[in-house]
Amino acid sequence: MRSQAAGSGDRAKLRSVPPLESARPEPEQAAAARSGSLPSAALATAAAQVTGTAEKLVTKLLEATDTSTSIRPRPAEIVELGVNVLRAALTGAGLPADQIEREIAGTLAYVRRRLTGEVDVDEFGFDEDYTLHIHLPLLRPLYQRWFRVEVQGVENIPATGGALVVANHSGTIALDSLLTQVAVHDEHPQHRHLRMLGADLVFSTPFLGMMARRSGSTLAANSDAERLLGKGELVGVWPEGFKGVGKPFSERYKLQRFGRGGFVAAALRSRVPIVPCSIVGAEETYPIIGNMPAVARLLGVPYVPITPTFPWLGLLGLVPLPSKWLIEFGAPIDTGSLGPEAADDPMVVFDLTDQVRETIQQTLYSLLMQRTSVFV
Repeated sequence: MRSQAAGSGDRAKLRSVPPLESARPEPEQAAAARSGSLPSAALATAAAQVTGTAEKLVTKLLEATDTSTSIRPRPAEIVELGVNVLRAALTGAGLPADQIEREIAGTLAYVRRRLTGEVDVDEFGFDEDYTLHIHLPLLRPLYQRWFRVEVQGVENIPATGGALVVANHSGTIALDSLLTQVAVHDEHPQHRHLRMLGADLVFSTPFLGMMARRSGSTLAANSDAERLLGKGELVGVWPEGFKGVGKPFSERYKLQRFGRGGFVAAALRSRVPIVPCSIVGAEETYPIIGNMPAVARLLGVPYVPITPTFPWLGLLGLVPLPSKWLIEFGAPIDTGSLGPEAADDPMVVFDLTDQVRETIQQTLYSLLMQRTSVFV
């Protein structure tokens, strides 16, 4: 995709990443691949619009900078470079050619909407356009290729209306919540969005908090949870919190305390079902063999882990081990028959919390027996 537009004067000397022939389908194949998402004519129009707009913006940027140098790329070169880099990254992640072209087309259409100001967010900051075209596509290579996630019981998630998904939490870095979000959207027939409840630390962290909001997360508070459930949203909570994510490898797949049952009270007041979710595989991504509490206090974080690869290998130690993941959604637990007043009864809340926790724990044991190998 190369435009004829060029900046006046200097010739471009910036070379783009060479296209990967294995990732570029033939014309007939490309048309077939695109037909699964948008008509080819619409894709061509969107691509032309975003290319033209991007080149105009790049032209203005180049004009505003120092033009004394003779090395000055054309706007078309920069746009083409971005597309080629994206194609190379998706190919390196092992995605099939047709999916690569769909992802590129969707990204181009997304960029066009951003450049023209077509942005729509809800009262919590959720940006569905960003989630569909940036957030989820970035996670899919991990989901499909690296961890090879298998999902069971997705039919237990309601097709419509509010529901609360409650899952175990582990893995040092909370990849389990992100990949559960991918599993719900990609595996469920209705492609529902999982609105996750996150800790204060997530939203107080620069950049991370903004990305979490845009992808549908909100603060783990009963008021926010009840508002989302009342609007018919699918809400996800990981009640172990940092106690689960940061537990040592010796305690793997042993559930920590589920707090005070606030998530159960929210479900009772909203009269929505609770769907237990059990995740196997996250424990082995970054096995914690030690901790650095002094460094954690200095940084103001719950823990700074020591793993078999971190900090010994530096930044390479941040690469997760490619464990095999299994995610199972259990049968919904009804709360409507108890009535919203049950949320104020400590014994009812405690019993229901314990039922959810025990269901997840027993399912974890069952999934561990199904998994033939940690990495295969």
